[in-house]
Amino acid sequence: MSSIVVVGANWGDEGKGRLVDYLAESASASIRFQGGNNAGHTVVNQHGTFKLHQLPSGIFNPDCLAVLGPGMVISPQALSEELAEVNAAGVTVNLCISDRATLCLPLHAVEDISEEQRLGDFAYGSTRQGIAPAYGDRVMKKGILVGWLKQPEVLRERLQFWLDWKLPQLKGLYPDIKMDQTADQLADWLLTISAPWRDAICDVTQPLNHIQKNGQTLLFEAQLGAGRDVTYGEYPWTTSSHVVSAYAGIGSGLPALSPERVIAVAKAFSSSVGKGTLVTAMEEQDAFREASNEYGAVTGRPRDMGYFDVVATRNGVSLQAATEIALTKLDCLSGLSGLKICVEYQGEHSDNPIWPQTESLQPVYEEMDGWDEDITGCRCFEDLPQAAQQYVIRIENLLGVPVTMVSVGPEREQMIIREFS
Repeated sequence: MSSIVVVGANWGDEGKGRLVDYLAESASASIRFQGGNNAGHTVVNQHGTFKLHQLPSGIFNPDCLAVLGPGMVISPQALSEELAEVNAAGVTVNLCISDRATLCLPLHAVEDISEEQRLGDFAYGSTRQGIAPAYGDRVMKKGILVGWLKQPEVLRERLQFWLDWKLPQLKGLYPDIKMDQTADQLADWLLTISAPWRDAICDVTQPLNHIQKNGQTLLFEAQLGAGRDVTYGEYPWTTSSHVVSAYAGIGSGLPALSPERVIAVAKAFSSSVGKGTLVTAMEEQDAFREASNEYGAVTGRPRDMGYFDVVATRNGVSLQAATEIALTKLDCLSGLSGLKICVEYQGEHSDNPIWPQTESLQPVYEEMDGWDEDITGCRCFEDLPQAAQQYVIRIENLLGVPVTMVSVGPEREQMIIREFS
């Protein structure tokens, strides 16, 4: 039996979805263990191109159980739409949804939008999907459990309890907020919108335990990256859940999990969307962003582009307890002039291993030779130009963790697996 956790080493958008899709070919379960529909994992395979937001990226293996774990907040309408999209492409999803996950409701999105507007220039850069308010309600013990969708009377009772608590607060802080649905109307809507997947709601620990006992492979997929973890990331410009590998077991329904492999995914360059500080930001980045197609999968916002940041990535690899690294989008660096790697920071707080919260830090760069060749057709590491090989090896040496996989394009066959003797 093998337990593999795929996590982000930086701020998200590293390419975890394409790696999970690749690894899922030999997995018996693909599990999302935190987050909601506030980020997207792009998968390109024989079925087409998909931007998955709540479904795990292993859904394209028909023999792989797709699990939405108890650590998630689930947006019901978005999930129904996502399922309809993949079904229309001929993909049948073998789905299990934790009864202990909580719902992210339309009012949560309204609250999220209202708070970002209230904050103005101090906004967090939220995707405005309602994720933070949904997690906030869970911590306040007011969340609506997914399992209550199979207990309509309990659902109605808990929705009324929630609205009685929620609405007075929201109307006090956001006087113009609109909420016209009663608890009964909201319950009726939820029961209708969840119909396509309500039968999949269960105690997900049971099937996962069965897979474990049979010695089969479990594949765990995180959203975002270590720099967005609610505790260890660049607070307060974080997500509202734990995106680190240590949470994989808790958020999936297997609290005692001890994974054999933790793969930290990092791009061959830095990128970040939302608020926060990207120390290695490029002065001229528009052309590189366009060529690399670096836009948010949910919002379409342009990502801030930078050179590879060893300081941030080393911190992420440590937080994730990574056993190996997958380096993605190496092909995007072909033809980039002035290639370099940030090896340290200078300035106040430069010795702080936590993500910097000041723009006064300055990167210290190591110049690297670039390459002009198109590497998208390379299928083994030795096929890469010498400069590209040296770039990967230098990153590996600086991070102190083996780079076992290198992607040179979005397709499954464009993943180079490095062999170590």
